Amino acid sequence: MAFPIPLTSKMSGASVDQLAYWRRTSVLIPEIEAVKPPYLYSFRDVVALRTLAWLRGDHPLQLIRKSLDTLRELDMVEHPASYKLMKLGSSIGFQPPSGAVVDLAKQPGQAAIGTLADIFAGFETVSSRKVDPLLHPRQGVEVNPGRLGGWPTIVGTRIPFDVVAGLIADGTVSPEQVADFYPEVSADAARDALDFQLSITGVAA
Repeated sequence: MAFPIPLTSKMSGASVDQLAYWRRTSVLIPEIEAVKPPYLYSFRDVVALRTLAWLRGDHPLQLIRKSLDTLRELDMVEHPASYKLMKLGSSIGFQPPSGAVVDLAKQPGQAAIGTLADIFAGFETVSSRKVDPLLHPRQGVEVNPGRLGGWPTIVGTRIPFDVVAGLIADGTVSPEQVADFYPEVSADAARDALDFQLSITGVAA
């Protein structure tokens, strides 16, 4: 799936301006469409951007850049989402499959205090923006990386959240009537889908 900028921003916690700056400065270039607008991101990009936004909450961008440079110097040239980056106090590290934490910026050997679970949980960015939990942005909306390429869907279904949100957005169809079209979708899940869609529209504004 190709993630447009507003949804990428909402799911990752990176602002639209940050996405543009990080594209321009090669911090993270979209995998799907990086040459011209509309820029399109992959789910791996979303995870990597979310990691960067989480780190940026209390680490300067310069330190994050240094950590990414160190990864490249260590011949770690896979997509940034491939690596488990973590906070090591005032530094940044990563945990390779061997399990030994490698400091990327300051003091090697410090114990890890951040994990992938921290990145997937809700958090607050450096600009005090609240970022939804990645896998459950709303009670009735979930993200399954193995379903529709990580596109948010109604919980327990393959129905994209935006299809349901679009159905009820103008008030012609009520949340209770959505089950006439999609029996698996409850009225509450439909409301959650619309709420999530409106929050994305707010990001793009």
